[in-house]
Amino acid sequence: MRGTTVPPGMCCRPVKTGELPLHRLEVPAPDAVPFAVGSFDAVGPLSRAEFPHRHTFYEIVLVTGGTGAHVVDLTRWELSPPHLGVVTPGQVHHWEASGLTGSVVLFTDDFLFDHPADRETLRRLRERPWLRLDGTEHDRTARLIAELEEEFRRGGEDGESVLRALLHVLIVRAGRLPGIPPAPAPVRARAVAAEFAQQAEKSELGLWSVRAHAERLGVTPGYLTEAVKAATGRTAAELVREARTQEAKRFLLRTNLSVRQVASRVGFADPAYFCRFFRRETGLSPGGFRRTGDAAPKIHHDCMTPSIAAG
Repeated sequence: MRGTTVPPGMCCRPVKTGELPLHRLEVPAPDAVPFAVGSFDAVGPLSRAEFPHRHTFYEIVLVTGGTGAHVVDLTRWELSPPHLGVVTPGQVHHWEASGLTGSVVLFTDDFLFDHPADRETLRRLRERPWLRLDGTEHDRTARLIAELEEEFRRGGEDGESVLRALLHVLIVRAGRLPGIPPAPAPVRARAVAAEFAQQAEKSELGLWSVRAHAERLGVTPGYLTEAVKAATGRTAAELVREARTQEAKRFLLRTNLSVRQVASRVGFADPAYFCRFFRRETGLSPGGFRRTGDAAPKIHHDCMTPSIAAG
């Protein structure tokens, strides 16, 4: 995917005032595998970034030590290692932690080519992005990531296929953990709905209506509405409003953009209409949310998940 990988030392484009930093995956050469794995120390200081930012790539973290919290979008997840966490492209996150140790797995959407169903599993993991592991699950996950790291360092012509296979196992096993929404049946409607869900998460596309999403997917708005309803039980319009509201919250809470500028970023030409929309969706005005939204963030203390059978 164009623009998701860059040479070393060029991961961050210059940030305009009020914008959120966008990190791209650093690779040693243009034709290099869009994948990286290693400890927080090996990956570098940006793996522990303490400022809100986005990625063009997926990140899976295994946290083995540290205190503090991991903030993903508007939720603050307290550290009580070991944890498995997932951050998907477009999400805003940062660390408020000390003594952070563990492993980081980074990869672009292109790297999922052999196993496209993994995109759906990652979407489900996004709904529960922070899981505390018991001893058995931690040991098994740590061994698998160690294999990924060994294969990554080894390189070689056949290394990429092994990396894809091991990553697939990691994603599938993560998707089996308790608390993760179950996988739906692989029907046509679900495939369309999954593509719609991916599009809705990519705010940079600027798709703020069901019609715009349908045109990009090559289906009619009516078909998209029926497919999403059948697959999720929710309407496409509801999910578009939700994505639009979430993106507005990110800008209001994590940047110093004016309300007018935030309105423009999420597709509203009229700031007054944006304010009415935001109040209807959240119960607060944009200014009210900005003043109070960070005062009492949602804090999650995950209970340890019970052991599950080996996959």
